[in-house]
Amino acid sequence: MLPKIASAAHSAECACLVGPGHKAVAVDAALKDSNQKRLRRIEGQVRGLQKMVAGDRYCADIIVQIASVQEALRGVARNLMKNHLHHCAARALRSAKKEEANAMYDELLGLIYTHLR
Repeated sequence: MLPKIASAAHSAECACLVGPGHKAVAVDAALKDSNQKRLRRIEGQVRGLQKMVAGDRYCADIIVQIASVQEALRGVARNLMKNHLHHCAARALRSAKKEEANAMYDELLGLIYTHLR
């Protein structure tokens, strides 16, 4: 198991473990609240899309709304990436443990290549 990574430089510490399936603890409360509000709005947008499809709305109108939902999701992802870079990634990359830093580099590249295109 990899060691916990904590950032003492920030009031909201991130104790993420490097790698998928791990849980962040002590996430910045304002960021979490903002992301939850955004996700609730996105959920409403998706329900609206379902109604548009069910109501046989004009395809171009549906496509425009889908693009809006995709951009909103990208906004949440950008917030999460910024937080991850400031806390978990910065700590891991400055680590004296080469394996910890290499694991973080791999994780960040994977995120960029697959999710943040």
